[in-house]
Amino acid sequence: MSKILAGLFESHSDYKKLETDLESSGFENSDYIVYLNDHHNAQYLASVAVRDNDQTDNARNIFSQNSVLKTYLFENMSIEQADYHSLKKYIDARSRAEIHNSPNVKIKGSTNGMDSEVKF
Repeated sequence: MSKILAGLFESHSDYKKLETDLESSGFENSDYIVYLNDHHNAQYLASVAVRDNDQTDNARNIFSQNSVLKTYLFENMSIEQADYHSLKKYIDARSRAEIHNSPNVKIKGSTNGMDSEVKF
């Protein structure tokens, strides 16, 4: 079974260029799906069926050239199973499971406490 590489793209990137780049690098029209939103200038999602590591690397490079924000690799999934709602559900679950970077926290070390110089 194939794998699906999904990518979330910036709103200003051109999905037509992404489609052209995928097809010129050997992917068929039936190997990818671009999920567009009805809102203008909204982020969009794209998924590509990949069969091996070379295709995965190729698709990742194309995604990078087209302003991808984040990529997700789903194993044991075919392009027929990669409908928008299923992918969104899996992406949401992975996002909740990630440990996000926290701001730098300074931890103050312990001190000696009160010593003999303190008078009551």
